[in-house]
Amino acid sequence: MAPIRTCLVPRHLPPPGSPSDASARKPGRPLPQIAAMSVPAAVSASLPDVALQAPALARPLDWVGMDGIAVPIRVADGQGGQVQVAAQADISVNLAREGERGIHMSRLYLRLQQELARHEITPGGLRRFLQESIESQSGLATRARLRLRYEALLLRGALRSDNAGWKSYPVEIEAILADGHLKLVLGFRLEYSSTCPCSAALSRQANAARLLADFDGVPTLTVDEVAAWLASDRGMAATPHAQRSEARVRVELRPQFDELPLVALIDALETSLGTPVQTAVKREDEQAFAELNAANLMFCEDAARRVASVLFSDPRVERYEATVSHFESLHPHDAVATVSGAGPAA
Repeated sequence: MAPIRTCLVPRHLPPPGSPSDASARKPGRPLPQIAAMSVPAAVSASLPDVALQAPALARPLDWVGMDGIAVPIRVADGQGGQVQVAAQADISVNLAREGERGIHMSRLYLRLQQELARHEITPGGLRRFLQESIESQSGLATRARLRLRYEALLLRGALRSDNAGWKSYPVEIEAILADGHLKLVLGFRLEYSSTCPCSAALSRQANAARLLADFDGVPTLTVDEVAAWLASDRGMAATPHAQRSEARVRVELRPQFDELPLVALIDALETSLGTPVQTAVKREDEQAFAELNAANLMFCEDAARRVASVLFSDPRVERYEATVSHFESLHPHDAVATVSGAGPAA
């Protein structure tokens, strides 16, 4: 039997301020009678754990955990090093035992806080973290899932000047470990410029029409005269419309590779699209950007095909899905295209 601890409480104690209360405190008057109440020592020696109680409606649960946990993580900086960034994490495991009320949630939280800031996020590191998360549940779980959201900052050089600036790329990583198999999904967004091919053709026609009108009746023109006209205000009768655009990419990765190919994929996609949004811009950089737009006229369908061509050929990609959105300046609705498929045969 557990030891008994006594707690003294007054019996028939008069209310404060009453005459009998005052008389009870007079010298020589006996104190009110005190009764002993027995309380188990375990009540004050340990904390209750209602999670040990049987659930009212017993059944297994697919996922149980926490969303939106603030945590620092270490990621590649794109220049051979690592950088620590602020992230939001969602961590969960399944509850495999139907007779158990809940998981050991605090164990997941503490492991998340202790582990992610120490090591760079890699496929191998994610596998170890998820396996340890399963083991922390003492047989309650058989699979684990982690989602991370953060902003990747990459240093981008200017097109022609010697300047550079930081550019932000929203990133989301999802890793699921089940039956020893790691499913790893990498998602990110990047911005680029899109100039409408139709608008460019119409602008060229308008420019040609003005040239003919301005020099109607002139028998011959020298190259210098044409160049001077093109450089004047009269040389631009119309300009094609362009707009900031966005590619949202989601790839399932083959987990046998040792690193997350975030920077490599971003670089390859921006090269394929040809018109990534810039950071530091001087006049020479702006001119170079205009030239790139003229050389890369794109409908949203063209941009989606360019994105797919990169993802289709990357050996680290198992499957991919990408959506490009052109935030039109011509009309208030966006032009959107989506493409999906498998990577190259393993």
